[in-house]
Amino acid sequence: MDSTLMIWHMKPQSRAYRFTGHKDAVTCVNFSPSGHLLASGSRDKTVRIWVPNVKGESTVFRAHTATVRSVHFCSDGQSLVTASDDKTVKVWSTHRQRFLFSLTQHINWVRCAKFSPDGRLIVSASDDKTVKLWDKTSRECIHSYCEHGGFVTYVDFHPSGTCIAAAGMDNTVKVWDARTHRLLQHYQLHSAAVNALSFHPSGNYLITASSDSTLKILDLMEGRLLYTLHGHQGPATTVAFSRTGEYFASGGSDEQVMVWKSNFDIVDYGDMKARRPPPLTSSSGTLPKMDLPVPPGRDRSLESVQGEPQESISMPQTLTSTLEHIVGQLDILTQTVSILEQRLTLTEDRLKQCLENQQLIMQRTPP
Repeated sequence: MDSTLMIWHMKPQSRAYRFTGHKDAVTCVNFSPSGHLLASGSRDKTVRIWVPNVKGESTVFRAHTATVRSVHFCSDGQSLVTASDDKTVKVWSTHRQRFLFSLTQHINWVRCAKFSPDGRLIVSASDDKTVKLWDKTSRECIHSYCEHGGFVTYVDFHPSGTCIAAAGMDNTVKVWDARTHRLLQHYQLHSAAVNALSFHPSGNYLITASSDSTLKILDLMEGRLLYTLHGHQGPATTVAFSRTGEYFASGGSDEQVMVWKSNFDIVDYGDMKARRPPPLTSSSGTLPKMDLPVPPGRDRSLESVQGEPQESISMPQTLTSTLEHIVGQLDILTQTVSILEQRLTLTEDRLKQCLENQQLIMQRTPP
C-alpha cells in the first residue's frame, strides 16, 4: 500500500506511469469509457480524477468522510459513482467536477457501487449484508436483496443490464434478475470469501476472485464451473475482463498483478458455446440455466448458432471436446509454470544481491 497508481502498457517494452497524489493507500481505480480519464479512491477519503499521461495531473473530489472503496464511471463518461466506509454512495459530475447527491440507506460500510450499462440505475453492495438497486433520477431505492449471509464485497451489472451479480464473505456468488428481483443462480464454489467478479463482455461468462487464492470462470448459460485458475500466493483480491474480453487481469495480496489471455473466440461471441470445452465437475449443485439476452451490438445469438447445421467431422464429437479441454488445461498449466519461473528468477536475483551485500559488509569490517 504505497499510495501510488501504476498504469501499465500492454505493448512489450512500453513505459509504465507511476502517479502520486493520494496520502494513503489507493483502494480502487476505473478508466472512463473513452480511456481519457482515470478515477481512483483512497483511504485518505478522497477521489481523484487523473489524465493518464506523462504529467499525471489530477483533480481532487472531497465529500466522503471515510475510506473510498469503489469508483465507477457512467457509460457516457459524464458521471462518477463512489462508495465509502461512511455508509454512503455518492454521485459526481465528471466534467463540472462537483458533487451531485448521496444515497444513504445502507447501515454499514459500502464496498462497491456500479452504474447500469444505460446509466439509469445504480447498484451497491454493503457490509450490512444487502445489495441495493437505486434509480439515479429519483434517487430512490428500488429494491434491497438480502439473501447473502455475510458482508457483500462486490456487485456488478450484466452487460445487458437485466441482471446483477454479487459476491460475498459467505463464499457465495448470487445472480438476480434486476427487473423481477428473482434469484436466478447461486454458486458456492470457493472455500473462502469471494472478493471480486467480472462479466465477460458477451455476458455468457463470469470470473470470480477469492481469498482461497483461486480464480474461477463460470458458464452462466449452463450454470456451471468451467475453470479454476491458480497463480496467486494468497488471497486474490480483484479481477476484471478487458473491454474486448480477450484478456483479464487479477491482483492479489501477494503484490502481484497477473494478465491472463481468455482463450475465448472474440471475433464472434456467438460461436463460443459451440467451441467451449466440456464442463468440469462442480460443487455448485443443480443450477438453473439462465435465459440471458445478448448485449446490444452482438449480431448472433446462441440460439441461431445452435440452429445452424453442424459440419461433418471425422472423429467423435466427445473426443474432439475432450481434446479441446485438455489443450485448454495445458495452456493454463503453461502459464502457471511461466509465472513460477519468473518468481524463481526474482528470488534468485534477490538472494544473489543479499550475498553480494554480505560480502561487501565483510570486506569493510576490520579484522
